[in-house]
Amino acid sequence: FGYGLSYTRFWFHDLRLAASEVPADGTITASVAVTNTGRRAGEAVVQLYVGFPGATVDRPVKLLRGFDKLALAAGQTRRVTFSLPVKDLAYYDVATAAWVVERGLHSVLIGPSSRPAELLQAQLLVTDQR
Repeated sequence: FGYGLSYTRFWFHDLRLAASEVPADGTITASVAVTNTGRRAGEAVVQLYVGFPGATVDRPVKLLRGFDKLALAAGQTRRVTFSLPVKDLAYYDVATAAWVVERGLHSVLIGPSSRPAELLQAQLLVTDQR
């Protein structure tokens, strides 16, 4: 994604989840508004991460699960929407030799980079299947 250098600035705001609870066989839908606050046109890379604050097994702090590049004119705002199957949050359990989606609290993080200070965050509860 480069170094994030640009001739303009972007404001990421209004993170929304379609639902705060989703079944393990469902889909996560998250969106964010991005505004070019500068005086020049530019391109922003919007990155979607998922974190595991309630994990009972050792997991990374966050995993990149999607990205999109969008071009914005000066002053323009657009909403970017991601759809992610919950199964993409699974980890491989060697004891059962199967992929497991852990029920419980997860974080959805969206921003221009992986730096915590630049990420908007929402909480998501993964429940049993429908």
